Amino acid sequence: MQLDIPNLHYIKELSDGDAEFEAHLIAILQKEFPTEKEAYIESIEEKNYQISAAHVHKIKHKISILGLEKSYEFAILYEEELKSETPSKHEMFLKILQNIEEFLLTL
Repeated sequence: MQLDIPNLHYIKELSDGDAEFEAHLIAILQKEFPTEKEAYIESIEEKNYQISAAHVHKIKHKISILGLEKSYEFAILYEEELKSETPSKHEMFLKILQNIEEFLLTL
C-alpha cells in the first residue's frame, strides 16, 4: 500500500475560517498522538491484541481527520485483524503512524 499524504482539509472545513479553533484542533492532535502511538506499540509488544485494537480504534479517528482515506480503510481492517489476535499488518501500520508523526512535527 502506498501511503497517502496527510492534510488539513477536514480541519479547515470544520474550523470554517476560525484560525483559533483550527490551531486548537491541531494542538490536540500534536499532544495526543505521540501518547496514543506509544500505548499502541507497548500493547503490541505485550501481545495484548485486544488492547491494541482499542488503540487502533482511537488512532483511526485521527487518521480520518488528517484526510488519510487509504490509511483509514487499512486501519479498519487492521483493527479487526487485531481482534482476531493476528497482527500481520503491524509493520504497515507503523509506517502510517510514522507518516502522521512526521506531518504533525511540520505544523
